[in-house]
Amino acid sequence: MELRRLGDSGLKVSEVGLGCNNFGMRIEQAAATEVVEAALDAGINFFDTADMYGGAQSEVMLGKALGARRSEAVVATKFGLAMGKRPDQRGASRRYIMEAVEGSLKRLGTDYIDLYQLHRPDPDTPIEETLSALDDLVHAGKVRYIGSSGFAGWQIADAEWTARAGGLSRFLTAQDHFNILERGIEKEVIPACERFNLGLLPYFPLASGLLSGKYHRGEAAGADTRLSNPRFAGNSLTDQNFDRVERLAAWAAERDHSLLELAFAWLLGHKLVPSVIAGATRPDQVKANVAAAGWRLTPEEVAEVAKLAG
Repeated sequence: MELRRLGDSGLKVSEVGLGCNNFGMRIEQAAATEVVEAALDAGINFFDTADMYGGAQSEVMLGKALGARRSEAVVATKFGLAMGKRPDQRGASRRYIMEAVEGSLKRLGTDYIDLYQLHRPDPDTPIEETLSALDDLVHAGKVRYIGSSGFAGWQIADAEWTARAGGLSRFLTAQDHFNILERGIEKEVIPACERFNLGLLPYFPLASGLLSGKYHRGEAAGADTRLSNPRFAGNSLTDQNFDRVERLAAWAAERDHSLLELAFAWLLGHKLVPSVIAGATRPDQVKANVAAAGWRLTPEEVAEVAKLAG
């Protein structure tokens, strides 16, 4: 497993990361531990979760699964989305950040968080207040680096210049929904990341499984798959998407590679991407994701695949 720098920091993370959003939702502790151990053994060191995943159980399960191997891992978690019904149990105010970080540290069973990310922009809190509170956490040693998720391009720029003007810790990463089929961030977010040297952390690299090759035109989604749930399926299982997937699969097959390998190779063909966050519910899925990361595309091939996907 190759390592890449996280943004413009000196921290290095594995090209494939483990997304832990399934923990507490689709799998319980025993299975989560097997997945985490398989990831560590395969060379994955980057683990991404959030305080609200799995009903607040994902962090607990990840912490227990890492156990004595915590020092081998770069742990990223997120805050900001609702953790309760009260209005003060969400957001990016100083008061809430100080409460949220203590909750995450306790659930993870650790003294520090490697990458602490704001899950979504908070329109009710000035970015100066958010960055100032996060800067205090960095200086206190409770957080090593900070990042954003779901920011628009102008919000990335605003946060960058606010941090520079105030001498505050700056966002190192931007986590966004990005894959061959979902490229909405190309117009503004990616240019902002390039301008300010943020590492782009794509999630849902397999488009909820569409790019894994397990869904086929005219066939119902398997009962244990993400897209068997109408809430996740949405407009995914359409003829238009299957047309795109079939073109991509044929392009990969002509080069003796699978659609899964193409999904990872295309994302890793972007220099901004330090790690591709991929979920897994079984050790064999972890191994498949790691194996898929070995293919390297040229910049010309990255552009060709994007054009092919439409």
